[in-house]
Amino acid sequence: MTTTVAAYAAPSAKAPLERTTIERRTVGEHDVLIDIQYAGICHSDIHQAREGWGEAIFPMVPGHEIAGVVSEVGSGVTKFKVGDRVGVGCMVDSCRECEPCRSGREQHCVRGSVQTYNGVGKDGRPTYGGYSQKIVVDEAFTLRIPEGISLDVAAPLLCAGITTYSPLKHWGAGPGKKVAVVGLGGLGHMGVKIAHALGAEVTVLSQSLRKKDDGLKLGADHYYATSDPKTFEELAGTFDVVLSTVSAPLDFGAYLGLLKTGGALVNVGAPEEPISLNLFSLIGGNKTLAGSMIGGIAETQEMLDFCAEHSMGAEIELIEASQVNEAYERVLNSDVRYRFVIDAATI
Repeated sequence: MTTTVAAYAAPSAKAPLERTTIERRTVGEHDVLIDIQYAGICHSDIHQAREGWGEAIFPMVPGHEIAGVVSEVGSGVTKFKVGDRVGVGCMVDSCRECEPCRSGREQHCVRGSVQTYNGVGKDGRPTYGGYSQKIVVDEAFTLRIPEGISLDVAAPLLCAGITTYSPLKHWGAGPGKKVAVVGLGGLGHMGVKIAHALGAEVTVLSQSLRKKDDGLKLGADHYYATSDPKTFEELAGTFDVVLSTVSAPLDFGAYLGLLKTGGALVNVGAPEEPISLNLFSLIGGNKTLAGSMIGGIAETQEMLDFCAEHSMGAEIELIEASQVNEAYERVLNSDVRYRFVIDAATI
């Protein structure tokens, strides 16, 4: 039978989140029931709760950075047992039949992956995310959190970690490569940590030098302010990869100018506004303007194992669920170092 659990939800677009109850489905043959312990607050939660990316489904329970413990398993579950430490990221299902799904890129499912929240499951019902006490997820979309990472700092890895790990691996960040990370926020700070752990020479490009000391402690080798025009002159033609993590429109021509011949500017931030670009910025230097969206389930597990191997989690500020609306405003004001995480025991 279904389970009623407490949650925090946005009742309508732009409305403050409030405590409510939701129904979780009966645990099926291949499902696991997870007692959520921590849920990260991603900037995309705010975009969706405020319909910045288009029409959304309400009431909405955000949260796709989920860490907890298995409390029940279905009769056919083979990957997990009660008591296992697990996580759930941005998707909870896909068609599992198309070429992207069969090749481990479920996030690019041709029929559309089922999002952890603000989505519709195969049963036709809306999905609700991690700002809640429990969640039921198919074992195929559940991740194992290694013992080397505590659950609170592991939660943001389920989005911020994989969102930066996947493009850095794809574009060859490693020894001998120069990587710039644009923005030192929830995504950017993980980009710096991961690029450093991969062996790349890492530069942070931020609006100001306010967070310079933090950036260097996180693993950056260099730190520059993008508000200083000399930065773009001094660093022209420097980088193999520029990873943009910001959700604001950029002067893409200027950032493409920072690339070496054949370099790539990869976007994981998603501004709400369209951008314009002079294509000569790409043609000159055989450069690439690319995007990247999270990662598949296998790659997400690889990322978690990599982070555990390097004793690496997110830098977090733990909050009570009643502080979520305040936390949203602070995220918009860049007033968090570097990821808010909700203590689900307070929901």
